[in-house]
Amino acid sequence: MAQVQIISDGPDYRHQIQAGTHVVVADEPATLGGQGAGMAPFELYLAALSACTAITLRMYAEKKGWDLGTFRAELSSSRDADNRLLVHRVLHATGALDDAQWQRLLDVVERTPVTLVMREGAVITSERGRS
Repeated sequence: MAQVQIISDGPDYRHQIQAGTHVVVADEPATLGGQGAGMAPFELYLAALSACTAITLRMYAEKKGWDLGTFRAELSSSRDADNRLLVHRVLHATGALDDAQWQRLLDVVERTPVTLVMREGAVITSERGRS
């Protein structure tokens, strides 16, 4: 499965997240006391879902021999009256897809790995590490 680490060594909210040889910067916007040097935590959450969406649909289309062309997914989040997180995806593709192909893609996107995990929730545990 996946493994990441985050390093915080300063007084501000800018942090480096490392996964293997890849580094992503996370921060809060200036309005929340950060410097806006990277994506905020909920933007990273949506980024994970958008990456899984795009990769899964690209793989599916290639398997079917469909030309997606340029694919784009726009994701946004909000809260409902019970303060539950709502995520909305709008999918775009420049390839010549018919209505049946689009319906199939919309069906597939409901079952991407990250979509399923986000819907079911996760067991999250914590422990103290050694310095």
